[in-house]
Amino acid sequence: MKLKLLLTSNGFYTDEIKKCFLKLVGNEVSQKDAVIVTTASPLKENNPFAKKAKDDLINMGFGRIDFLDIEFEKPEILLDKAVIYLNGGNPFGLLHHLKHSGADRVFREMKDRDVVVVGASAGAVILGPNIKVVHFFTPQLDMYDTMDFSALNLTDKLIFPHYDREDLFPDPANRTIEDRLREFETREGCAVTRLNDDGWVSLS
Repeated sequence: MKLKLLLTSNGFYTDEIKKCFLKLVGNEVSQKDAVIVTTASPLKENNPFAKKAKDDLINMGFGRIDFLDIEFEKPEILLDKAVIYLNGGNPFGLLHHLKHSGADRVFREMKDRDVVVVGASAGAVILGPNIKVVHFFTPQLDMYDTMDFSALNLTDKLIFPHYDREDLFPDPANRTIEDRLREFETREGCAVTRLNDDGWVSLS
């Protein structure tokens, strides 16, 4: 499989992550086009993390960087890009629009292409086999009455971003994130990859 994945909590959060990303991309960065998928956030391209991702890509020397909202735009645009950056936000909304637009099929077509896909937070979660862990922790985010939690399945890794941010995932019973992840893993018979805010996993 030529497709390369970079799974992160916060995108290009550290210089180490940027170096790993550029290694995946390879040479002639200035000749390559990138796209930032903004669909997961209601702020779309005005989301500060999406703006930062664009600034980072500009500073790395990419020739062209576009925003794309697959809720309203055709996902086939993705096929012409060397880098696809999936910005964070609501994983349920992102997954819903990936499936509704046919972008999920477009991603499957890319498995043998020399493309780098960066997932930030929700964007990293939906690259895995399913988003059940999101429903386990934050069912209140599901405004789409999701019945099918299957995701893009471009990796078998189940990602839990922001593992070191207890403030983002409060629990009425005062259980820690780790306590709840162990319960989830036992219930589902799976292993979850924990990513701190500065965490990342590279797959190529």
